[in-house]
Amino acid sequence: MTRNSFEGRWEQRWHPLRREWVVYSAHRNDRPWDGKREPPPPPAPAYEPSCYLCPGNKRIHGDVNPSYRDVFIFDNDHPVVGSGAPPVETGEGFYRRERASGLARVICYDPRHNVNMTDLPLSRAVKVFEAWREQTREMERMGMQSAFFFENKGRLVGTSNTHPHCQMYALNFTLSQIGNELAASVDHRREKGTNLFDEIMEAEDRDGIRVVARNAGAVAFIPFFARWAYEAWIFPRKRHATLSTLSDSELRDLCDVYQQVTRRYDLLYDMVFPYVMGLYQAPLKGGPYPEHNLHFVILPPLRQPGLQKFLAGSEIHGGNFMADTLPEEKAAELRAVDLSAYREVP
Repeated sequence: MTRNSFEGRWEQRWHPLRREWVVYSAHRNDRPWDGKREPPPPPAPAYEPSCYLCPGNKRIHGDVNPSYRDVFIFDNDHPVVGSGAPPVETGEGFYRRERASGLARVICYDPRHNVNMTDLPLSRAVKVFEAWREQTREMERMGMQSAFFFENKGRLVGTSNTHPHCQMYALNFTLSQIGNELAASVDHRREKGTNLFDEIMEAEDRDGIRVVARNAGAVAFIPFFARWAYEAWIFPRKRHATLSTLSDSELRDLCDVYQQVTRRYDLLYDMVFPYVMGLYQAPLKGGPYPEHNLHFVILPPLRQPGLQKFLAGSEIHGGNFMADTLPEEKAAELRAVDLSAYREVP
């Protein structure tokens, strides 16, 4: 490759919400690779007798799952935070600690072990979004500081059970990255007089080159400052601090765009595409937070079929991301996918 062919493929871009540089070296994506490659996982059965999330099965402490038909929610049997956390001495100075209070819940999307939310008709998938909204409202009523929803989809990202589900952590503190984004948006308003989230969403929507899916109420794109190859951000068009204030029609539009993105993932590589999803909501206490707009961030680990992105020493220790691909190229790949080829499951 000549020096001139590096143009447009080797640069650094400013991430306005993390307030850090992301370096893009897309000319290195085709470099020789002798490391590990991940084959697609084998198909799973509709019911797995050993699965502690399937209907009718017994969980670790003896509770038996009901014969649920759509969304099923229960308190996590192995909680990270919970009401049963033991008291601790708080300590002084740098060495502070507090009781790990809070609530951890598991949200199963469907009774079938081999059906993801991506597979479901919109009318069924939106029930998951409605459950997230109601859980957010419940955590507000309980006085929780934060409600964070996340999904580790696929064994490649470390999920312990492939039954379609996500988790919710209700916490007594604000997660660091959400706090960072809140601070960035407040500073942007003070310095520029505009909303940072609106500017990002409107610029991406207007430019269109990185847009992956959109409808009347929501838009999804691989942002200009993406760190992961197929990193997708999904926004409601109207600004909301949390899910609790979304109307039914806005929630449906958000779910529709979410499914468009994840279906493009699956069709692109003809596999159940692994990813880590997080819902970035504002804190539930101490508001209002008029500068925040809730958004989903989906981070898939694959940068090529079977080829996982591994963090390098400069990323783990230095903190700044070194991306092997350009957002524009990956967005174009996803847009080119023919969604009519997807076969949803009733």
